Amino acid sequence: MRAVRLVPSPRGISLVQEMVAKPQPAKGEILIEVYAAGVTPSELEWYPSSHTKDGGQRERAVPTHEFSGVIAAVGEDVEGVEVGQAVYGLNDWYSDGALAEYCVTQPANIAPKPRRLTHIESASVPIGALTAWQGLFDHANLEPRERVLVHGGAGGVGVFAVQLARFRGAHVIATASSANVDFVRQLGADEVIDYRAARFEDRAKGVDVVFDAVGGDTAERSWALLNRRGRLVTIAADVATTSDERLKRAFFIVEPNRDQLVKIADLMDAGRIRPVVETVLAFADAAAAYQRVDGKRPHRGKVVIAVAPQHRVVQA
Repeated sequence: MRAVRLVPSPRGISLVQEMVAKPQPAKGEILIEVYAAGVTPSELEWYPSSHTKDGGQRERAVPTHEFSGVIAAVGEDVEGVEVGQAVYGLNDWYSDGALAEYCVTQPANIAPKPRRLTHIESASVPIGALTAWQGLFDHANLEPRERVLVHGGAGGVGVFAVQLARFRGAHVIATASSANVDFVRQLGADEVIDYRAARFEDRAKGVDVVFDAVGGDTAERSWALLNRRGRLVTIAADVATTSDERLKRAFFIVEPNRDQLVKIADLMDAGRIRPVVETVLAFADAAAAYQRVDGKRPHRGKVVIAVAPQHRVVQA
């Protein structure tokens, strides 16, 4: 099968397309025929991209761990899924990912694909929507009518954080670049702060929850905005180097969750939330998906790779 792999190069890491052996599902696993894969640009810097679970060096990893496609085969002792079923989800960070024609995952990591969405749209959802769901509802315990500040409201996670907070009935404040202010307001934000034109701490006061997808100075400046019972959650902290115990407690990493994927698909099908796909690239242009995200221009949502281009607009 075709796959894109990470290989060392004089410039650090390069992405190259190769022909590799098609994986086979082991006991308890599922083989996915990948139609589309969502890109998380920072993944190339993640520990699992260069290391195994036991700390050894990992070479020629296949990146991109969220996907939409169909079940191609099931391993022994797998129940509740069928070959040919359209699904979306993600797989383990230490496994070879979905920037390939096939990948392997577990039943707990997938759910039926949202019926209203194309495979391209569905592939943009799992990591961003699960991260927003778990940050807002599981970690911050966001309640209706609370005030929530979402940093990075136009990003791959932020677009879902804004929509899910609005769905919960919160008063949503978000930061965005000037080019994305109207866009984030259309997603459901009650207030949008152009972070380049104003300091967000001058505009947002008495916040119950801060959802931080930016990190650094942005997270540090946000603590003062919280009311007495306020909570901050972040996906952008360097907990390996910080001595700030508050930041360590606030940091979380998204986890696969089938039940939450089902609920998210239901919200998609009901029109309560929607995906945001910035760009669709062909499989041959996959390396450009990582080069595009350079911080020099505003972004909206996700870049998606059409692994099987005939499924770019087909809904299963």
